[in-house]
Amino acid sequence: MQNNKNNLSFMVQINTLLKATGPGILMAAAAIGASHLVASTRAGAEFGWQLAWLILLVNILKYPFFAAGARYTAATDESLLQGYQKQGKGYLMLFTGLNVIAAIASTAGVCMLTAAMLTQFVPLSIDVLALAVLLSSLALLIFGHYKLLDKMTKVIMFALTLTTLIAVTLAFNHQTGLVAPSASESPWQWAYVGFLVAMMGWMPAPIEVSAWNSLWLIEKRKSQTVTAKQAIFDFNLGYVTTAILAIVFLALGALVMHGSGERFSDSGAVFASQLITLYSQVMGNETRYLIGIVAFLCIFSTTVTVIDGYSRTLDMGWKLLSNNTSPRSYLTPVMLVISALGLMLILFFKGALLPLLEFVMILAFMTTVIFAWLNFRLMTSKNLPQEHRYGPIMVVLSWIGLVYLVSFALLFIYWYLTK
Repeated sequence: MQNNKNNLSFMVQINTLLKATGPGILMAAAAIGASHLVASTRAGAEFGWQLAWLILLVNILKYPFFAAGARYTAATDESLLQGYQKQGKGYLMLFTGLNVIAAIASTAGVCMLTAAMLTQFVPLSIDVLALAVLLSSLALLIFGHYKLLDKMTKVIMFALTLTTLIAVTLAFNHQTGLVAPSASESPWQWAYVGFLVAMMGWMPAPIEVSAWNSLWLIEKRKSQTVTAKQAIFDFNLGYVTTAILAIVFLALGALVMHGSGERFSDSGAVFASQLITLYSQVMGNETRYLIGIVAFLCIFSTTVTVIDGYSRTLDMGWKLLSNNTSPRSYLTPVMLVISALGLMLILFFKGALLPLLEFVMILAFMTTVIFAWLNFRLMTSKNLPQEHRYGPIMVVLSWIGLVYLVSFALLFIYWYLTK
């Protein structure tokens, strides 16, 4: 009888934790996009398993900066943006200014990639499909609001994780005729600095995503109670999921594409075709739709969460900067403007997917240094109660992360000027 009570109590606790999840899962959905589908897969395709440790290291070193969103809001019930404002209006202005640029570039990048995946199943141009992706994403967000986004993302993340694990299992069972690891080209060459920086820029995501997590947590708390412990569990669940799936996508690239002799095309439609065709050639034609579903779910969920996340932070940032205390939300107009500007950027690049994504990822890496510093400063600030500030381990990890980010940023600048 006692065992039954203990089991029931344990199940109730698990159920309560799962109901409280949402912001962390949304963060994972935003993260598992171009960084995983393109950068991780490309890393595995071109260099085998050599960059697996770097991907894990990047996730570890960025952890304190991402965790700031959930931890600060769980402790204060304020958003990160309000925290920046308390440190000084200039910090919030810096964050918001950089966020405008990142919002337009990131929306364009993920939307074009989603459209590129759709070209394999819908016979329309990538520009038309990009418009369709934007309109469907906006419809979901405007009419469904946060509750629909929360529920939809949980389903998508479950389906994405399941289908990706099936895909990599099939890949392990079909690895024949692949180049041995000893024959792999080394990624530690001067020519590949740009690729390494681009890969790390969105691995697992741009650090400003921490502010989205903060705002999503506030929105979640409007409909139900979420304790600090639950909020941190939710964040950790989402973050660990992104790290694991980053390695899974690298495994797909290493097992399926590595040694094939194929080079990725800059064209979005051709890139999508190469990605899906190379998988299906090795794993069987019957898996073509499986790979297509994995790719589309991966990047569509990213597109929806990216539009919502950037729009929320810009809406909140502008309201705080203008001292606007009105409860009226300008979220929908902000979404429409960001989407329209993103579409203009897509038209400018004319379907050249990889150059656009590389531009967005490098931009993310260069601004990451500033966002990381802002979050570290906030989590060690005297404005935060002592018990909620980062302890010695997180402080040391943060400093190591900052040194790594600054060092690679300087290396990239030198590489770009001398290449």
